Amino acid sequence: MKAIGILALMGCVATVIEAKIYTRCKLAKIFSRAGLDNYQGFSLGNWICLAYYESHYNTTAQTVLEDGSIDYGIFQINSFTWCRSGKLQQKNHCHVACSALITDDLTDAIICAKKIVKETEGMNYWQGWKQYCEGKDLSEWKKGCEVS
Repeated sequence: MKAIGILALMGCVATVIEAKIYTRCKLAKIFSRAGLDNYQGFSLGNWICLAYYESHYNTTAQTVLEDGSIDYGIFQINSFTWCRSGKLQQKNHCHVACSALITDDLTDAIICAKKIVKETEGMNYWQGWKQYCEGKDLSEWKKGCEVS
């Protein structure tokens, strides 16, 4: 019953927030300007691949998990540990509202993703990255995007 209520609430939020789905090259430029290329040893291709497999470049992507927590935004950052959505038991290590992770302005999402990479086991936090990006040649992800 709780999950149904959360999904209904998510439907209301989704109608208010207009989805911004970036192109691969637009994200490459944003990520490059934000200093993600080679951040903690991860190439720009890793970040673009991660964003694709976590959210398909959708800034408003939200996934309700079995434990009741929610993954938010382009990087699918979890509400229990990394952001605040109003529940008292949340840790909020990024010191940011979860709603700030689902806007077209990727600043908070990028800052939080950098914190996750720096304070955990790199990109291993993200299952999408582990399954589809880790150990692969990721040079194609930025090909043709006019980024160095």
